[in-house]
Amino acid sequence: MDGPAGRPRQYDVVVPAGVADGERLRLAGRGEPGVHGGAAGDLLLEVHLAPHPRLRVSGRDVRVAVPVSPWEAALGAVVPVDLPGGDVQVDVPAGSPSGRRLRLPGLGLPNPRGTPGDLLVELHIVVPEPLTDSERALFVSLARESTFNPRTT
Repeated sequence: MDGPAGRPRQYDVVVPAGVADGERLRLAGRGEPGVHGGAAGDLLLEVHLAPHPRLRVSGRDVRVAVPVSPWEAALGAVVPVDLPGGDVQVDVPAGSPSGRRLRLPGLGLPNPRGTPGDLLVELHIVVPEPLTDSERALFVSLARESTFNPRTT
């Protein structure tokens, strides 16, 4: 950044864990010099989180879409969710529809001054493509056997 008389200044800044989008960091005494030789002011930096291909941050909550198979959604399963801090195991309840949201308290962004955010998982049912012959036969058998009609519930 430009400093006094247009000379560039560079700072190494430690960003504390849990800083949320839009928060400000204060670098004491690193701002412009005061009037008439007074002490330098503070430099305020506003933090903006870079977009992530799979994760969305809302306040301290972290949202993630998780693909699940039709049988995992129907029967229930424990599925891994890959997060920057490591995998988290998510319990998918039996009978989960696509779009169901699950809240995992405290697994969002940390908060140095209070309660951490939550991890919000949205389930997306994904059908295998292409179907193998045996998978297709199983789906055909299920279609014949089932009386379920999603358009009448």
